[in-house]
Amino acid sequence: MASECGGKSSWPELVGAQGEVAAETIKRENACITTVDILLEGTIVTADYVSTRVRVWVDKNGIVVRVPIIG
Repeated sequence: MASECGGKSSWPELVGAQGEVAAETIKRENACITTVDILLEGTIVTADYVSTRVRVWVDKNGIVVRVPIIG
């Protein structure tokens, strides 16, 4: 699924990757993304939707554990 600016809106291929690598990949593949938050699984966050944000959920080893999506 593509976002309004034409870039990707989800990155299932990044599950299992290092969080920092995932963040750089997301920024490179969608120029509309201004914020990529790398968060430890279980961190409490707001429920708001932000079309320029992607949250990258990682485990204690920094490995992506959920599909990163815009929001």
